Amino acid sequence: MQSFPHTIKRYNTLRTHIISALPVVILMPHSACNCRCVMCDIWKDNKNLQQLTEDDVSGLLDALKKFGTRQVVMSGGEALLNSNFFKLCEILKTARIKITVLSTGLSIKKNAAQLLKWVDEIIVSLDGDEALHDAIRNVPGAFSKLKEGVEAIKSLSPRFRITARTVIHRLNFRNWEAIINEAKIMGIDQVSFLPADVSSHAFNRQMAWTEPKQHEILLTENELPELQEIISRIIDQRKSDFAYGFIAESPAKIREIYQYYAAFYGLNAFPFKKCNAPWVSTVIEADGSVRPCFFHEVIGNIRDSSLPAILNNKEAVNFRKTLDMRTNSTCVKCVCSLNLPPRMDPAAYF
Repeated sequence: MQSFPHTIKRYNTLRTHIISALPVVILMPHSACNCRCVMCDIWKDNKNLQQLTEDDVSGLLDALKKFGTRQVVMSGGEALLNSNFFKLCEILKTARIKITVLSTGLSIKKNAAQLLKWVDEIIVSLDGDEALHDAIRNVPGAFSKLKEGVEAIKSLSPRFRITARTVIHRLNFRNWEAIINEAKIMGIDQVSFLPADVSSHAFNRQMAWTEPKQHEILLTENELPELQEIISRIIDQRKSDFAYGFIAESPAKIREIYQYYAAFYGLNAFPFKKCNAPWVSTVIEADGSVRPCFFHEVIGNIRDSSLPAILNNKEAVNFRKTLDMRTNSTCVKCVCSLNLPPRMDPAAYF
């Protein structure tokens, strides 16, 4: 339960565009990844290793306390590749901050005891049934390692929350129903779905993908009716999964995945994303770079300046003040959103 003063600060942040409360911070402890996913380029830069240090995270504590940060999401790359990952968690725990880890799942089993000690929730990536998941991840045995990791955590602490996130795209949309079934068999508590980002500079793309590369992941126009049929079948036949929250999104949100892909062919507008991420969160990458969210440009570096100074410099404040998500080219095609009302505890969101 957040305090009344913190809620007021969050209202003031939205009103003035000056950050006085920051409920969520996303950290990327390690720049490399242990998968070679077809829809992501992070692994292509594994040789240029960057990682957050204990000094980096310790140096953030005053700012996190000042902003009343309640949730840190460890993203990546693969966060668990940082050799001091659990020390970073320990530092954050001194400020009573909850920690969520986004992981490929490949190293969960060997770190199970430490994860249960220092982490509050794990979100894993699930791309298909065993054969398809391994193919998309480009790692033989990736599915079995993920499954073994989930089972190891659940055997030690059955109530520990593990959810899955699936990017739906051309290679796996026909496998959608199998993904739901596999998540249940694996012991996942909830599964979430989003379309693939094929147009931004995120995920270590030095240049946005050109059309030939986009269409490896982007559904063709001829495949859209089949996608629509699969979505309709899931909504019709999985009513209990929606009702009890096993599928995180509402049926309307699931339909937006079709609308997103259809928009590339001018069949409808891109779904509008109600999002306040730049006002309630920030992303700090493995080299210290700070972004308003995953998809917008770098605005500073914690190794050069303090986090409050970066977030509230003239340029950053003006960015938030003038950002119109209905017209901004990055926001229009965004595949995800963080919409955290001032009264909502971030722990209830993730």
